[in-house]
Amino acid sequence: MPTASKPTLPPFGNAVAGSAGAMFALTMVYPLDIIKTRIQVQAKHESLDDKEQEHYSSAWDGIMQIMQKEGVAGLYAGLGSSLLGTASTNFTYFYCYSMIRELYNKRYNPAGGTLSTALELLLGAAAGALTTLVTTPVALVTTRQQTLPSNERQSVLRTCMSIINEEGVGGLWKGIQPSLILCVNPAITFASFEKIKEFALNTLKLSMTPGVSFVVGALSKTLATIVTYPYIMAKVRLQWKPSKEIQDKVKPYKGSIDVLTRVLQSEGFFGWYRGMGAQISKAVLSQALLFMMKDIFTNYTIMAYALLLKASRKA
Repeated sequence: MPTASKPTLPPFGNAVAGSAGAMFALTMVYPLDIIKTRIQVQAKHESLDDKEQEHYSSAWDGIMQIMQKEGVAGLYAGLGSSLLGTASTNFTYFYCYSMIRELYNKRYNPAGGTLSTALELLLGAAAGALTTLVTTPVALVTTRQQTLPSNERQSVLRTCMSIINEEGVGGLWKGIQPSLILCVNPAITFASFEKIKEFALNTLKLSMTPGVSFVVGALSKTLATIVTYPYIMAKVRLQWKPSKEIQDKVKPYKGSIDVLTRVLQSEGFFGWYRGMGAQISKAVLSQALLFMMKDIFTNYTIMAYALLLKASRKA
């Protein structure tokens, strides 16, 4: 007796499942997110003495310093805006990616054949560019909340208003250029995920259990992070705002090239990869958890979607 086919989710359903998985993953690894962001903005400024510059020798050292100064709550500073940003980013990305992929398959790939790596990258980059235009303001607010001292930290709305008052509406899109370049990051991640998953299924004859999804997600995100890290660091430094105590002593960055040039001059080539250990740990864990939980949330979303379809047909 043939089994009933599992309903196919529309782009909206994929977006809901992807966002739920991403928010769960971020909550689990958020202290690492705080650490990697603060390490990324810790530059060597000649105009500042050692006491005025906060430096972490490692992720663990960063965690201990934050707990000493701000308590456990300091490790979750800006969590609300970060969850908002993660939800909006992943919802928009999964929606755009699913929609673009679905439209392409309907028109150019009706047989449902495997897409090439180059095409996966192109579709992912297109979805990433659309996502970046929508979500950069939320990412900017999150960076400000994560890096400002606790006595200067404001709510999401007040942070937005401060940015608009000081830098104009366009200030909400600060760092948009490296962000658009970084659209290749999720493109590499998802293209790698599809190819590694295909290898696991067809060559290794594995089933895509949550555990296998975790490993495949970790491998794909590691590759993407290593390739794009210098621009990840440049974007964060552009969006960073020095505390009032040192604001007048720090020369602002003019753009991503200015960031990369000044870091190269002051810290050398490896300055471009400052904090990459924390970034990779956070990115790999969150992306692996995302792919693992997305499958679980997708199953629940499919169940809800099937029930809604059934209810609408009876109505």
